[in-house]
Parts: sequence; C-alpha cells; structure tokens
Amino acid sequence: MEIILFSIVAYLVGSIPTSIVLAKLFSKDDIRKSGSGNIGATNASRIHGKKFGALTLLGDTLKGFLPVWAGTLIFDSPLLFAVIGLAAFLGHLFPVYLKFKGGKGVATAFGIFLCLAPTVILVELLIFVLVVFLWRYVSLASLTASATIPLLTLAFSCPSPVILLSVVMAILIFTKHLDNIKRLTSGTENRINSK
Repeated sequence: MEIILFSIVAYLVGSIPTSIVLAKLFSKDDIRKSGSGNIGATNASRIHGKKFGALTLLGDTLKGFLPVWAGTLIFDSPLLFAVIGLAAFLGHLFPVYLKFKGGKGVATAFGIFLCLAPTVILVELLIFVLVVFLWRYVSLASLTASATIPLLTLAFSCPSPVILLSVVMAILIFTKHLDNIKRLTSGTENRINSK
C-alpha cells in the first residue's frame, strides 16, 4: 500500500506542467499555442527565450529526480525505485492536469537516471552535447541518448529493474518523437540555430 501511494504522488508530481506553471507566474502565453505546441524545454526556449527554457528544463528534471530520491530515503529496493521513476515519467508524458497530453519525457528521464545511475547519465550528457554540437538537432540528440541508455545501464551493471526501466522509457520517448523522426528523415526538422 505504501509503494502504491508513493507512486501516485510521484505520478502527480511528474504531471506538473512546468512551462505552463512558469507562464502563469511570469504572465507569459501558453506555449501549447505556439511553435511545436510541446510543453517541454525546447519549445519553451524557442517561444519565451533561453532563461524560460532553462527554468523549464530544471523543473522537468526535478520532477523526475525528487520522487526517486525521496523513494531511496524510504525504500531499499531497485525495483521500487524503478516503479517510482516510471510513475513520475508517465506523469510527464500523460499528465492528469492537462487531460493526459504531456511532453516527450527527456528532461524528466534525465532527472530519474541522475538519481538511479549518475555515472550513466554523465556519459549520456556527453553523447547529447556531442550530437547537438555536430548536427544541431535537439530531437536527434534526445533520440540518440534514449537509444543508448539501455546499453549503458547494461554496460555499467545497473540493477535489472533499472535496465528494464531504461528500455521502457526509451520506447516511450521514441513513440513521443515520431513526428520529429519524420521531420528528421525528410530534412524539415528545426535546428537549434534556426529561427
């Protein structure tokens, strides 16, 4: 019962739409009505500037990190940590506050694995930055990082539940990026230095 309640709280925390909350605090327009319509940091930065995007990134990362970190203080099981992380992640993807229409999950996944596998996430960060530097596509960097994290959790001998979590989250992130994948293959995806 305790883990069920904790997972519900993790889901509700994950469901908090950071960019929309920030928009209300700073009297900004709802980013769902502009750009790609996504509530994540990339669209937030594109619409309201880098500082707004950075705050969105921080908030979305903390939504993943804090529930899992709190879980590690109470429980002592990688399986339970993975369940809590998945609950927070699903909250971001399918937030109850936005009629289950959420973001793509990359920043929240980053926060979850920052807590569960910090060494892995440091390598992932390097991969992400390298892909952005070479090709200037945030979506491609996100997809590359998502595709490689199961391999890295395996290579770094993470617990089996954490490896399984990385696989499930990678699949969900790819599913959320289907439109980006189509634009990448057609050459119409926005680069980070484009208007």
